[in-house]
Amino acid sequence: MVKRLSVVLNQNVTKLGQVGDLVEVAPGYARNYLIPQGLGVLATRGILKQVELKREKDRLRLIAQKQEAQDRKVALETIGRFVIGKQVGEGNSIFGTVTPQELTDLIQSTANLEIDRRGITLPEISHTGSYKVQIKLHQEVTAEIEIEVTSL
Repeated sequence: MVKRLSVVLNQNVTKLGQVGDLVEVAPGYARNYLIPQGLGVLATRGILKQVELKREKDRLRLIAQKQEAQDRKVALETIGRFVIGKQVGEGNSIFGTVTPQELTDLIQSTANLEIDRRGITLPEISHTGSYKVQIKLHQEVTAEIEIEVTSL
């Protein structure tokens, strides 16, 4: 009788592994739960080869995403300064605030770059002047730009 079976996971399974992991499980667990539920398949040479090809494809895709983020960082830092016009009251204080969505729209219209507004870290902006803004383009790539808040 077989003590353990090798199974390649099709989905993340809590306390067992992630997609594509090769795990050793009891035959009953594999036969009665993992395989019928579509959570895994028995490991064969062909399946292992497919998993390896998929991992390589994912690795290349992640490298391409990082390179694209590096290119966008260079483009943003080449431009360097963006100007946002706001209504101004007494003492150069602005009405409202500068939002990440406003900055995203400005970058889209000026540099034609798609930026996710959730990756923008704005300082507290309440007066006209220059401010440094951090934009997270990728988990390993962050660009720093300067925005100039001026009166309309």
